[in-house]
Amino acid sequence: MKVLVTGSTGRFGPYLVRELVNAGHEVVLFSRRKPADEFKDLKWVQGDITVYEDCLKALEGGFDAIQHAAAQPGPTDHPEMTEYVKKRGLSFDDTMRSNIMGLYYLLHAALEKDVGIFVMTGSNCALGHGSRISDRPFPFKYFPIDEEHPSDVEDSYSYSKLAGEMLLSMYTRAYGMRTYALRSAGIFNEERRRNTAKNAKPATQWDTWLWAWVGSEDLASAHRLLMEKANEIEPHGVYFCNGDDTTALEPTRELIEKFMPDMAPHIRDLEGHASLISNKKLKEAVGWQPKTSWRMYLE
Repeated sequence: MKVLVTGSTGRFGPYLVRELVNAGHEVVLFSRRKPADEFKDLKWVQGDITVYEDCLKALEGGFDAIQHAAAQPGPTDHPEMTEYVKKRGLSFDDTMRSNIMGLYYLLHAALEKDVGIFVMTGSNCALGHGSRISDRPFPFKYFPIDEEHPSDVEDSYSYSKLAGEMLLSMYTRAYGMRTYALRSAGIFNEERRRNTAKNAKPATQWDTWLWAWVGSEDLASAHRLLMEKANEIEPHGVYFCNGDDTTALEPTRELIEKFMPDMAPHIRDLEGHASLISNKKLKEAVGWQPKTSWRMYLE
């Protein structure tokens, strides 16, 4: 398949590019910055997803699919992000422009150029459990969380990811495009997995991010499988994608009973170090299995 990859110069993008190239797909890169020398033999289109003309330019020549990994990775208007945003020369509205308008422009360019498959790196933040702004705790209903669990977002990044899923769904219903979003957890390359093991300590409080993680290579394989099997599965889908275990040393039930005792009666199936977020839907849809591990580096 001929595939356009956005965000190819980000932290995750290179893993996605390698996965697709190794599987024999023809890959074209679309990013603002020049890709690493590793990808010098691949065609690169310089541009910005927030510029519609750039999106059209990137799709010239015909494509079978888009793998969309470009995004603003945090809420640039969040009260706690003010200094971070200033230091990096960002604007308060960067998250909404990149993650909403950038996605819209890319989808509409895909429609204009008759691209049939669109796979997006989403985020489990679409649930709304992280980056809370108010003092109101996230209303968990049960564990492990699945795609049917209600969302309760409070920040622009989480909203942008949830709204992005809805935008994909609209393009499927209205235009017949096959669209998929992966609700990825924190993305861990090998270095981050090693550091997680090196710095692992007993938990002292509830983790807002649910001790969730996913290997960079595993997320890349999920992207590829959804694209390759798009014509065999539902035309639109949203899938959680994380490691099968947590980043905690303690068994998962123990964490809930210690820090969230009121939720103990609402545990459905959590054995050992099982993730608080279920991968069942993704596994059943395309046969995906995570293969990376951080625990292998524990001393």
